Amino acid sequence: MTEDRSQAAREQRLLRMGEPARNLGEAWRKLVWIMPWLIFLSSPVRDLTGGAHTAVATAGGWAGLAAFTGTYLALIFRNMGRPFPQPVLVCLVAVLGVLAVVLCLTLGGEWVGLFVYVAVVCGTAFPLRVAYWTIPLTTAVMVAVGRLVGAGDMWTMVLLVLLVGFAMTGVRQLVRTTVELRQARATVAQLAANEERLRLARDLHDLLGHSLSLITLKSELAGRMLPGHPDKAAQQVADIEQVSRQALVDVREAVTGYRRPRLAPELAGARVALTAAGVSPDLPAEPDLTGVPEESEATLAWALREAVTNVVRHSGARRCAVEVVRRQTLDGPMLELSVEDDGSGGAGNGPGNGLTGLQERLEKAGGMLEAGRSGRGFRLVARVPAAVPGHVVSPA
Repeated sequence: MTEDRSQAAREQRLLRMGEPARNLGEAWRKLVWIMPWLIFLSSPVRDLTGGAHTAVATAGGWAGLAAFTGTYLALIFRNMGRPFPQPVLVCLVAVLGVLAVVLCLTLGGEWVGLFVYVAVVCGTAFPLRVAYWTIPLTTAVMVAVGRLVGAGDMWTMVLLVLLVGFAMTGVRQLVRTTVELRQARATVAQLAANEERLRLARDLHDLLGHSLSLITLKSELAGRMLPGHPDKAAQQVADIEQVSRQALVDVREAVTGYRRPRLAPELAGARVALTAAGVSPDLPAEPDLTGVPEESEATLAWALREAVTNVVRHSGARRCAVEVVRRQTLDGPMLELSVEDDGSGGAGNGPGNGLTGLQERLEKAGGMLEAGRSGRGFRLVARVPAAVPGHVVSPA
């Protein structure tokens, strides 16, 4: 339970990237992510603390550096949540560029590193078509200012400004794509839930529509027959009872099928879970379940879910192979599920609650469970009857 909560908390923190901070804790986390990028300010700070300028120039330098840093942090921090309106954004970027030029021209070549931040803001805040020409423009202005103040190693700064600026455009596109994928995933999940609700509604309508119509009709007949023909009215009431009982059985079966897991969707979900955990999946195509009882299929689906959950959480594996095969045993035809990984994790000192519950579920369905270390990692084998008891299956 604790692991589930911590995993959910980590996923929630990841989902909040690129969205406005909801509380002070999220604001601090975003700020901590931004602060390491201020390393390029070390050169201006070293220049101000070195005593190379007069007291007035030093004070003005500190004031200009504070204004530059505050403007930069405001632009980046707001861009990670609710960006400034376009006119305000253009004005602030212009202020940032003017401060970089003025500070370089007045205090020397140690300050050309400020143009890195101008390029970063252009890459993250502007649309791509604007960023593609503002970043080279920032680089050209830096080269011109650097030549005027006699800054050294300008080619390194040119490459740095260009690379950092265009890299931030890529990061911005990545964040945007992640947000869009998350929204698409939420939409698909909602559509799937709606479709499942519609399916259940259609099933219930098909099941109950005829039964309720018949019950209504027979109730009317019983009401008309009751005064003169009580024996026939009693027969109609008996028919009503039989129809209502059958309708109740049909509804229970529909709800049970609605809640019962299926093997094919579980295989698809296992592929997604393993891939998301960095485990290379080797899964079969949709298995042939002809003649397999629904209870056996559901039990095997539960076994697959438990096995894949253990692989993702505890194994530390890099590869996981799943097989679904039919076997002829002394107990009759069996459907066998095998899940094997190459991880170092395992069942520990004994079977956990998940494996214990799974074993009980398999025994209830007439199956069996084998789990333990193998030569390459951990292997789980679950077997369930592949045919209804008493049903004769050909040797093929």
